[in-house]
Amino acid sequence: MRLTPTVTEMTSAPTFRLNNGVEIPALGLGVFNNDQPELTQPAVEAALATGYRLIDTAAAYGNEADVGAGVRASGLPRDQIFITTKLWMSHYGDAARRGFQGSLRRLGVDYIDLYLLHWPSPTDFAATLTAYRTAEALLSEGLVRAIGVANFEASHLERLLAETEVMPAVNQIELHPGFTNTALAAVNAAHGVLTQSWSPLGGSVRRSDDQSTDPLASEAIAAIAVAHDRPPGQIILRWQHQKGYCAIPKSVRPSRIAENIQIFDFSLSPEEMARIDALDTGRRGGPDPEWVSMVTIPKVIED
Repeated sequence: MRLTPTVTEMTSAPTFRLNNGVEIPALGLGVFNNDQPELTQPAVEAALATGYRLIDTAAAYGNEADVGAGVRASGLPRDQIFITTKLWMSHYGDAARRGFQGSLRRLGVDYIDLYLLHWPSPTDFAATLTAYRTAEALLSEGLVRAIGVANFEASHLERLLAETEVMPAVNQIELHPGFTNTALAAVNAAHGVLTQSWSPLGGSVRRSDDQSTDPLASEAIAAIAVAHDRPPGQIILRWQHQKGYCAIPKSVRPSRIAENIQIFDFSLSPEEMARIDALDTGRRGGPDPEWVSMVTIPKVIED
């Protein structure tokens, strides 16, 4: 039976229930591409002190060790922190278990809460399937609590489902008001796969050549923010939450980290949600998943 993710409102930390019953915090801290790597650990500490319980990293980010140090410095019990990391393409195929063990070592933990394949790598999908089967084995061995994918388009997801056994719990994709990715989110939901949003505030747009669709600069979002006496970022993250998406905004600034999580005590009206929906341009700011491979991004992660 495929379970559709549902929201469980808790007094301190809202969560989503994944299709295997595991609870994941409804909002987390992303640590992708920090311009100052030395700020990763303090950012993780600030997030955990502020009430975050989900930290999202990846082998390719080069900061798993800093994330692990921040987790330990927080003083929180390990079972109160939900850690996500991702397997990079250089460890797809038969090297997947070595890639996982490297992440465990760098993080300094003995299990991962959510383990994702970072990209579908469609030009070598056989290696992608082998890597996912390794993730299935890690799940059965209790070394991970849930497994999933990132940046999988509908065609990649359908092929994966046809050739593997365990339904992904999560598909982490680029999703923000400028690129609502509605059709893919609907495919995820139809399979009971939670949509998790990377670049939920449109950072991918601000890093691109065309910044004209930056959600944080939108007049529509600014007007909604004024109506609620909230910062624009909170409006966007609340929109994400009401859509049923798990967002992982990135920041290294303690004030912004604290601001981003204050979205669970107000609601947007259907009309306001529709105004934000209408900002979609259909243009992504990040890479097209069909383009990404070890040829186009020849990054190699050490074991």
